[in-house]
Amino acid sequence: MDTTPITTAIRDQLTWHWTHQLRPRLDGLTDDEYFWEPAPGAWNVCPRGTSEAPIVGGSGNFTIDFAMPEPVPAPVTTIAWRLGHVLVGVLGARLATHFGGESVDYFSYDYPGTAAGALAELDRFYAQWTAGVDALSPQDWLRPCGPGEGPFADYPLAALITHIHREVIHHGAEIALLRDLYAHR
Repeated sequence: MDTTPITTAIRDQLTWHWTHQLRPRLDGLTDDEYFWEPAPGAWNVCPRGTSEAPIVGGSGNFTIDFAMPEPVPAPVTTIAWRLGHVLVGVLGARLATHFGGESVDYFSYDYPGTAAGALAELDRFYAQWTAGVDALSPQDWLRPCGPGEGPFADYPLAALITHIHREVIHHGAEIALLRDLYAHR
């Protein structure tokens, strides 16, 4: 079976969104927007030692807030938090597992302390992700994800790729909304 039209459509889904919607919406992101807390108790990326969250992750000067299990309802999150999640939990972990990227997790990642730093990391991880996806053969798209994906190990890699693309798109939309709310606060 020739999967080329399908794999091309899946690749194009993220690259079109990135090029025409998400990345242009992030241009000009300021540190004030990056750290802005739209609601009391919002989860954020914070200078080490300043978070009030039950658990913090991060190995550098900045940490990310979270709790296990996640509270219900989940806290509102900042742009910094959303970008941190995309960098670590969405792209970074999968780059390490599937495309030879450096190993990252919520506890060991050095979270960016500026909007510019976060966007530079996002651009770098996006470039690595798309290069990895572009290098896949048609057969690779059909192979199982493997043990790095836990209970989804037997799912085809195509299922993981579409999931990661949905994650980047939906978190990008949340970030765009936060920028709109910040501008009209």
